[in-house]
This record gives sequence, structure tokens and C-alpha cells, in this order.
Amino acid sequence: MKHINIISVIALGTILFASCGDDFLTVENPTAQPIEEYFTTKPHLDEALVAAYAPLHWTDWANGEYNPLLLMSDIMADQIWVGGANSTDNKNWHLMMNYEAIPTAVISSLWTCAYSGVKRSNDLIQYTGWTKAAGNITDAEESEYIEQARLLRVYYYSWVWKFWGNIVYYEKNLEDPYLGTQFTADEVYSKMIADLEGAIAIDVLPLRQPDNKAGYLTKAFAYMLYAELVMYQKDETRYPTALAYMKEIIGDAAEYDLVDDYGTIFTLAGEWSKESIFEITYKADGQVRSYDNVLAAGGTILPQVIGPYTMTEGADDHVEGWGFAPVRQETYDMYDAADSRRAATCYDATVNAYEWRYQDTGYFLEKYQGSQADRATGDGAPHMRFGNNWRIYRFSETLLNAAELALTSDPTNAKIWLNKVHNRAGLTDTLDATLANIKQERRLEFVGEGKRYWDLIRWGDAATVLVPDTYGYRTNNWSESKKYLPIPQSEIDAAQNTLKQNNY
Repeated sequence: MKHINIISVIALGTILFASCGDDFLTVENPTAQPIEEYFTTKPHLDEALVAAYAPLHWTDWANGEYNPLLLMSDIMADQIWVGGANSTDNKNWHLMMNYEAIPTAVISSLWTCAYSGVKRSNDLIQYTGWTKAAGNITDAEESEYIEQARLLRVYYYSWVWKFWGNIVYYEKNLEDPYLGTQFTADEVYSKMIADLEGAIAIDVLPLRQPDNKAGYLTKAFAYMLYAELVMYQKDETRYPTALAYMKEIIGDAAEYDLVDDYGTIFTLAGEWSKESIFEITYKADGQVRSYDNVLAAGGTILPQVIGPYTMTEGADDHVEGWGFAPVRQETYDMYDAADSRRAATCYDATVNAYEWRYQDTGYFLEKYQGSQADRATGDGAPHMRFGNNWRIYRFSETLLNAAELALTSDPTNAKIWLNKVHNRAGLTDTLDATLANIKQERRLEFVGEGKRYWDLIRWGDAATVLVPDTYGYRTNNWSESKKYLPIPQSEIDAAQNTLKQNNY
């Protein structure tokens, strides 16, 4: 039986790229095609593939909320503040920072974007089957679509799993009344890792994509996601496999290596360098993304969010912004003066005139500051004319993952891998391969990259590190009961109270 959802060629772009809720439009058109007929050609299947990737771009601004994935865990850690005008500006961020988030003020848009990605990934799997049945793709092409869809699905689920833990999980899209089964965090992990292992076993994606396909998933992405999940879950039974995957990436120096200058990594010129394993790609030239069409193609608003407020532009190449995510003084102070990561991480905005805001220290996250020279032109909103790709996985993380996983089994190489990262920063001493040194190196390496909070939790350090500060900004202690955010009240209501709320 044909689905009742009808889709027209004209409406397809709107459906694929502008509907965070993913309800299909019913188009009254005598030339319309049933959806299962439309998705039987490779060009149309490629549209579904692009649609499955699209939610990667949304978290910085969607559904009326700024929730950039890179920063939403970091504001709960110990390296950046929330900032803004005051403690009610992006109130949900401030509540999260103080471990007092509530269901009606939590990053609900990130939840929605993640599940939109899950839905579209499931769609891609279904549509691939239709196209293959029509004889319009080869077996190898079918495998490539399926592997990408499953990797994307696991990655989207990893967002909500880490933030909320006890979530609804499904691998076939829900049907009316759209009520899914909620699983415990451990059960979700088991389902994700099985799906990820199944995707890796398909084994058709290259370790690295050619330049003209940068932004598509790779085997190296799958390996990094695997290591991230098993290390966060502390699934020691899978540590040897994770280490083997890290060694495979490290062993192919023709594809991946550290760049010489840490300061170049986060520039536009540094995008998709030999150190980049995966980036969420933004393209600002000619962009049309705007506040009225926020899910359209274009740049990221992140540089606008984190730039110094009302800064006079011209003294250097930076652009003004709204003053969120100032870097803590303690973060600047933790770097040795010879460490090249300090200047590449901490932008000293005091060289310019700007208006100080809440929790300001004078330092902002250099890694994603906007550049006057690189600000694009286009028909979209000026605030979204930044083409700064988000670095998700870098080769330095591969080395540090490997060092941590090999501490007892291969201490010689663990020391080599650790010191590659340490010495690249311009530091000439040699570190011993200890967990304490690896922890410190990750702390220095990944400020503002969405790693620190999860590291503190998996190491068992969160309760001792994430404590009230001396400024009166964070007044609560982190505790295991605060590990997961409260599920958005809108989701509880939509699920007709079938979801069990997390502690908060």
C-alpha cells in the first residue's frame, strides 16, 4: 500500500532542509509522486543523504535557541563561563552551568535537532532499500549509503545519550501515535555500540575522504566515535578494539598527522588539514541562512555568539559579538608561557575597546572568533556569514586516546603518542606516560571543543573538580544525580507522560 504522504519535486527542498520537526508536507498537485516512487533514483537518494547530514549544522541556532554543540557541555565544566548580559541571558545555559537545569529551561532544541537527525538517518536507510529494489544503485553504493546512515544515527543518538542518558531509542521511525520506548542509559549504550559495530563491519568507507568529498563520514570518524563511546561508558571489554582502531589511524601517516603549528588549526585556511578527522562544515559564501530561514544553507552564528560585545572593529582582525563563553582566567593561567595553545585558545580582547559583560575576564575563545577578512557576503543574515567549520575529531585526540588506552599494555608507545601532542605545542620537555599527564594534556589541548566535561565524568573527577567557585557564579556542586539534564517538558508532554523524568 502506498504511503499517504505525497511529495512533489518542487516542495522537496523545503521538506529536506527546513523542517526540524520533519513532518512531510501534503502537496495538492496533480503531478505529485508518492514518496516511495520519488526515492527510487540515485539523485533523489542523494537528496535524502544530504538531508540526513543537515541537522549537524543546526544546534548553533534552531527552534529559537542558541545551543552550539561544542559549548553546551563545556559550560558545565571548568574552563569557560557562560557570559552574556546577565544570569538570565540564555538562562538555560546559566542553569546548566550551576547544575540546576529545569525541564522548562533546558537545551530542548539540541534534543529536537538530534532526533531530527535520527529520523532522517532512518529515512535514508528505508529510501536506500527502495532505490536498490528499483535497480538504480549497485550493491557497493547501497552499502555506502547504509554505512553513512547508521554512523550518523549513532552520532545523533550520542548527543542525547550523553546529555540526557535515559532516552527513547528506535531504529525504525515511529508511527502514529509516535510513542517510543524509553531505555536506561546503559541500555541505550548497548544499542548504540551494537549499531556502530554493525556499521563499521560494512567497511566500505575510506579512512579519509578525497578533498572533493570532505565533510562526508569516514572509517576514521567511525573509529573515533567508537573510542569516545566506549571510553565514556568505561566499557573495558572494548578497550583493546578501540586501541586497535586508534593505531590504525596513527599508522597511516599519509592520511593523518599533526600540523606543525597549533595556531593554524582553527583558521579557515586550516580547515580539513591533515589533522582533521571530522569537521561539521559551514559554507558562508553566498549563504542564504537567516533568522526567517534558519535551517537553510549557510554559515554558523557561533562567532557572533562568542565575540566581545560591541567591540570596536579594526584594531585587529576580530569581529564584535554578544559576549558569551568568555574564557576563565584560570584557563589562561594553566598554560606555560611557551605553550602555543595559549594564544590559539585565549583571545585577549582588551587590546580593543568593547563593553564588558557578565562573567567577563577579558579573554574569549580564540578558536571560533570571527574574522573581519573572512566574513562572507550573501543574502542571509549578517550574523550567520561565518564559514568556520566546527572541529569534532582531530588527530591529536587520536594520539591521546591511544596513549590512555595503552598505558598498561604499551607504555613505550603511550609515551611517544603523549609527547607528540605535548611537543607540538612548543614545549621541549618530555612527559612520562601517566594518566595524570594525559589528563592535563587533554585539558590544555581541547578547550572549547566539547571534551572537558565528559572527560571529568568518565575519569571520576567531576565531583571534586566541579565545585562552587570563588566568584559566586557556580554555587552548587556537581554530583552523580546531576549527570543528566532534565528531559525537556515539551517532550514529556508530547509523549503523553510515558517518559520518566530524570532527577533534577
